[in-house]
Amino acid sequence: MDSNKRKELKVSAIRNGTVIDHIPSGKSFQVIKILNLKTDKNQIYFGTGLDSKKFGKKGIIKISDKYFADEEISKIALVAPSATLIEITDYEVTKKEKVSLPDKVEKIVKCFNPKCVTNIQEVSTKFNVISDHKGEMKLACHYCEKTMGKENIEFF
Repeated sequence: MDSNKRKELKVSAIRNGTVIDHIPSGKSFQVIKILNLKTDKNQIYFGTGLDSKKFGKKGIIKISDKYFADEEISKIALVAPSATLIEITDYEVTKKEKVSLPDKVEKIVKCFNPKCVTNIQEVSTKFNVISDHKGEMKLACHYCEKTMGKENIEFF
């Protein structure tokens, strides 16, 4: 076998924009969906199931000419808490930081309790971000006090 064979695929660098790296394997499409990137007009590169020394497998998304607001970063953190955001300006890294789970999320997640006031009246949702006894992230509704796991999270 030829040891000179190319073993990796090179993807063009982006001039300006954001790279979302270290997305847990299998979560890349969910990140694309919650950020509504499939209808975005900017150039997007993504990979999933990529080898990662740190995580085994990971996903990555590169979006040209786009930077994320705090609300969008909170969405990323809820779906991909191990993700790193890298902001690029003129091909240079200008900011690199891990996403962090916020203490509270408002107006971005729907309460899974059909009897919650937020599902009956025009009341904005509010959740406290908590951990259960196993260290798993949960959302506790400010109004009905029901707690839901990440499998029940539905974004607006």
